[in-house]
Amino acid sequence: MPIRLVHLVVDSADPSRIARFWTAALGWEIADEEPGEVGIEPAGYEYPGPEAVTLAFIPVPEPKKAKNRVHLDLATESVEDQRAEVERLLALGAARAGIGQGDVPWVVLADPEGNEFCVLDPQPTYPQHGRYGGIVLDCVDPAAVADLWELATGWVRTGQGPDGVSFRSPRQTGPYLTLLKVPDAKTVKNRIHLDVAPERGEDHAEAAARLRAAGAVPVDVGQGDAPWYVFADQEGNEFCLLSPR
Repeated sequence: MPIRLVHLVVDSADPSRIARFWTAALGWEIADEEPGEVGIEPAGYEYPGPEAVTLAFIPVPEPKKAKNRVHLDLATESVEDQRAEVERLLALGAARAGIGQGDVPWVVLADPEGNEFCVLDPQPTYPQHGRYGGIVLDCVDPAAVADLWELATGWVRTGQGPDGVSFRSPRQTGPYLTLLKVPDAKTVKNRIHLDVAPERGEDHAEAAARLRAAGAVPVDVGQGDAPWYVFADQEGNEFCLLSPR
């Protein structure tokens, strides 16, 4: 497994504030806090294991302009648990959000900076591994980008249908990644993106070449002379290839 998913990165107006919301929401803790990044992870977590996809919050000057194309799904154990979890998150500073979801069994909320997330109804496909049930990436054509994301994350497919494609770590632990079919195309830079990285001892440039061969497109998001590669999938969804770790 030479490349695998290691982080979820969130552009933020106030990284410290939003990180503290999510530590409370997930029951995690601050792992590191610097002017350029605040990282959170579960207590006792050994980075970069698949048991969690950790969150990193970075400062950006641009405000949120559109519905995010990447969001988290939080899992619940029962209807009562879902109801209580929604109330707990609202008390922490979340707000109810309308994104055209209609009459659905899950609840759509937004964190204090407007990043949408879902509190799911109880689902047997989500094993009991904590609240962090999944990462969802909106796609016009999930099947068209699935091969690239399978290579980039190092995860394996757990399901595929007309509404999307799902992946999970080969160890069958931690959250799922779902490429969800949506009608609207990407219009602005994603405010939340995935970071992937080769395993320690792998060749960084060779990993980048394999991603390009699979359809990844190098993009400039103002990273300058950074020690990582910035790519986008075939629909323009950005992701970073970090150094081996």
